[in-house]
Amino acid sequence: MKKVLIISSSLRAHSNSDALATAFAEGAREAGHVVECISLKGKEIRFCTACYACKKTGRCVAPDDAPEIISKIQVADVVVLATPIYYYEMCGQLKTLLDRTVSIYNEPYTFRDVYLLATAAEDEPSTPERAFNGLGGWVECFEKARIAGQVFAGGVYEQNTILGHSALETARKMGAAI
Repeated sequence: MKKVLIISSSLRAHSNSDALATAFAEGAREAGHVVECISLKGKEIRFCTACYACKKTGRCVAPDDAPEIISKIQVADVVVLATPIYYYEMCGQLKTLLDRTVSIYNEPYTFRDVYLLATAAEDEPSTPERAFNGLGGWVECFEKARIAGQVFAGGVYEQNTILGHSALETARKMGAAI
């Protein structure tokens, strides 16, 4: 049994990336894993100011919601990130959160497998490449971690247009296979 943390970064209600996150969570729960889902909706995530106070305190000192989320990332076995693609990249709120994980860069962490679930209005196969590469750069900084999988649902723009998309089943099966 693994501890799975799913972070959905879309700020839109009933978002397509939320649907991918839900499908992944269903699969992981079916397989007997403990799953926690966090939405960045309503969360305050400030930019990293490179003050490096975290290097002295062991945690980010900015007074917002990021330190609590980062502490959950640090102790999860599996981290799943769901994002809409904006201008061919992960959304800004997710990137901002990942930037804030500098506070655990030299600290012990348990996550090994990282997954990216992405949605976009564009349906070209190359659409999510930059987001996947951006995540790859983050994962590379955590030497024991790896990108274990990715799911992309293209051609979904309006809320709930992902319903019936094959990516939902792919995400559910991926969650069940961890």
